Amino acid sequence: MTQEKNPHLKIVDPPEDSEELKKRTGRIRREKIRRALVMAVMIVLAVCGTYLLLKNQSYGQARLASEYDSDTADYNGYARFEDGIVRYSRDGVVFLNRKNEVQWIQSVQLKTPVIEVRDEAFAVADSGGNGIYVFTEEGLKGEVQTTLPIEKISVSNQGIVSVILRNENSPKIITYDATGNILVEQQATMNSLGYPTALELSGDGNVLAVSYLYTEGTSVKTRVIYYNFGEDGQEEPDNKVTSDVYLDTVMADIFYMDSGRSVAVGDGSFAIYKGSTVPEKAAEVKIGQEIQSVFHSEKYIGFVLLNQAKSGYEVRLYNRNGKQVLNREIDSKYSSVRIDGDEILMYDGSRCCIVTTTGIIKYQGDLGVDILEFFRAAGLNRYYMMSADELRVIYLTK
Repeated sequence: MTQEKNPHLKIVDPPEDSEELKKRTGRIRREKIRRALVMAVMIVLAVCGTYLLLKNQSYGQARLASEYDSDTADYNGYARFEDGIVRYSRDGVVFLNRKNEVQWIQSVQLKTPVIEVRDEAFAVADSGGNGIYVFTEEGLKGEVQTTLPIEKISVSNQGIVSVILRNENSPKIITYDATGNILVEQQATMNSLGYPTALELSGDGNVLAVSYLYTEGTSVKTRVIYYNFGEDGQEEPDNKVTSDVYLDTVMADIFYMDSGRSVAVGDGSFAIYKGSTVPEKAAEVKIGQEIQSVFHSEKYIGFVLLNQAKSGYEVRLYNRNGKQVLNREIDSKYSSVRIDGDEILMYDGSRCCIVTTTGIIKYQGDLGVDILEFFRAAGLNRYYMMSADELRVIYLTK
């Protein structure tokens, strides 16, 4: 039997040009990529939104995440340095990691220890005494012995130390290297410059800012002077590269925000200076309220002020150029205030208050023990808290 051919069946030859197939495949691939990107963006937005929600809301409780006991209660204070914590007392300086484990111990004899911390070095001095000890993360770098009582100190990242030494009406300002050698010695008299009330070294140790208080007739004035010990100050008398006078103002604090920006703070105003070698006044801001505390970071200049309009206090922040960016009322005064990232941390005894730089009171409450040091820990809403005999890691919760 023979099979008849179907006249409607045809053999289809493969297309000679595959360009259309490539275009179609490309469209499918691009669509898949677009969908994946949209999904990734949605996930990122959801994660960021959740993070910002958790970070910027208020919390009512602080719970214990972990605690590390101390082997001694003989303390004077704590300070954060590098990736660890400095514990200092009349008998010694101890460097701890963030599990309260001792990394090194240095015995010292100080009646009234005070500490000054920079990014790469810190100094512990005997206020009213004669000893200064300079440290890095590895331990003791050098020791300075002064001939007159110590009033105030400042330290650079290299361990250079500048000191105001008490000497009746003729105090001295001496700058030492970390091993105690005198680099610069300046005599200040009430008749010439005035009495030095504050000083601060630049991070590289080349520039020293000093404020001098003096009277002229019945007026109280402050003279702010910058000394440059490097090349830019060699041709200037006494190495002075900047000198400004402020009327009816006591400039009681000077600090560097970074290598090229410093701030002099008075009893009712502050001045911003720009320049790493020859600082120049860039702005002067009147505050007009009584200053209770001063704090700062590389981004912000902060104050706790007595609220004149009503009872209580207010936290005020300015940016690097002197523009006000925050004004937030708070109920209580706190003895210790610092800014850590985008949060203002305030504590006094066992009371604690955390305010964000956007003005949200993140936490306000009692932590149950007297707080000696408080700063942020790794992770969301986690903090280190040091008391007399232990280190705690706490976290905030609803």
